[in-house]
Amino acid sequence: QQVIAYETDVCKTVDPFAGSYVMESMTDDLEVAVMQLMEQVENRGGAVSAIEQGFQKAEIEQSAYRIALEIDGSTRTIVGLNKFTVDEEESYEPLRADPMIEADQCDRLAVLRRERDNDAVSRALDSVRTAATGPDNVLLPMKEALAARATGGEVAHALRDVWGTYVPNDTF
Repeated sequence: QQVIAYETDVCKTVDPFAGSYVMESMTDDLEVAVMQLMEQVENRGGAVSAIEQGFQKAEIEQSAYRIALEIDGSTRTIVGLNKFTVDEEESYEPLRADPMIEADQCDRLAVLRRERDNDAVSRALDSVRTAATGPDNVLLPMKEALAARATGGEVAHALRDVWGTYVPNDTF
């Protein structure tokens, strides 16, 4: 209740729902802000060009910084962080994963790779790579590769073979 009451400002109006002015106004404000951002992206040559220029990354970083300042200055309420905090923290024991779980999974993976039709897996992964090089949807070849018993990691590696690994472009 406190999260809803203090982090959304829902209590600043009697009935924020039911088509109220407040909700309509907030929706209109959001629409204006989205349209402005979309226009800025278009002015930079579209989404891909804006990403290459670091626009979206900069917007996210600036927004995160502004929000952090608001939280630190208590102009933005975060229940449990800057309002309704607990003086004494409860002790807890962090979860320690059983090392045997990893060993068991490695054993099961070895059995899978030994018992599956590896030629079918190779063909299916080649289909993923082929689809990734062109305009085709990659979901069907990915589904077929998984049905052939390729692992999620093998499918991801096939996509990386074509698309590479994303490296952020810092423009600052």
